[in-house]
Amino acid sequence: QLQASGGGLVQAGGSLRLSCAVSGRPLDSYAMAWFRQAPGKERENVAVISWNVLRTSYADSVKGRFTISRDNSESTVYLQMNSLKPEDTAVYYCAASTAWTIREVGYQYWGRGTQVTVSS
Repeated sequence: QLQASGGGLVQAGGSLRLSCAVSGRPLDSYAMAWFRQAPGKERENVAVISWNVLRTSYADSVKGRFTISRDNSESTVYLQMNSLKPEDTAVYYCAASTAWTIREVGYQYWGRGTQVTVSS
């Protein structure tokens, strides 16, 4: 089970940190990712982190502003979001995959989303 939290309303230029708590399975078996879906748009990959933290991937739109991290001992994955922009407004989802991938179809487990709203 994946539970995302930490969303909210923030002004442009502000920061938020999302958390994804994983229960029921060992976190270090999975690559973890954050996806987001804005109103009227398809869900898109934001960031991915490998099970051993050695590999990360970011969407071009968030590079240099967002950082994905994980603490396997705490079974938690984080997304630190800085310099937020109105176009970052979306529902953010965490997901787990048994293999490294940025493709939504490759993720077997999903949490409920958390809303992030960035005002201009």
